[in-house]
Amino acid sequence: MYKNLISDLNKAVNIKKARILAGFFKTKKGDYGEGDAFLGITVPKQRKIAKGYINLGLRDIQRLLNNKYHEYRLVALIILIEKYLKADKDLKKQIVTFYFKNAKGKNINNWDLVDLSAPKILGDYLFDKEKKVLYDLAGSNYLWERRIAILTTFYFIRKKRFVDTLKISEILINDKHDLIHKAVGWMLREVGKRDLAKEINFLNKFSKVMPRVMLRYAIEKFSKTERQKYLIKNK
Repeated sequence: MYKNLISDLNKAVNIKKARILAGFFKTKKGDYGEGDAFLGITVPKQRKIAKGYINLGLRDIQRLLNNKYHEYRLVALIILIEKYLKADKDLKKQIVTFYFKNAKGKNINNWDLVDLSAPKILGDYLFDKEKKVLYDLAGSNYLWERRIAILTTFYFIRKKRFVDTLKISEILINDKHDLIHKAVGWMLREVGKRDLAKEINFLNKFSKVMPRVMLRYAIEKFSKTERQKYLIKNK
């Protein structure tokens, strides 16, 4: 099954698109995606291919996650999500352990990989459990672990539970990386869609010291007048 999956992926390679994706995901030396490699396979095509291999075992999913090609890792996570959603309690726990191992092992190492998988796997699993692990990730020196921490809470937001999003956002308020600024701002905006008062309360406390990109993402849906009110204070 693994060999057939690799064959299907190789048939979909598009060298021209691979060069475009390498630029889009910032793969040059010193960039956040340094060293990431692409085959140029579109996400819809990856999803279509992955659909035929939902029964792939964790051992082979690990082989995909270890691969240098971004598309292999994305397909691995698409399959892992489907396995998780259909799993019983014991297998879900196993998959979550597997996920954390790969996060620590730096195989979930770009924003699309995190954004796709963290809410659907960790968010679902941790929703009714102790969440200390997310606070540990929020304090990590590794960019993608910090992004996993805040994106996991997207699942909680959709369930109208905002406390962890707001607490982790506060932890990350002084983060130095713009990909964390964008992620936190995005999650605050999502909180505001469901409970505007909670977002405004957070902004009233922290908008003066928030990175400007974070603030802009958070207030994107506000009226022009409201946006200007916050932006003027944020200097």
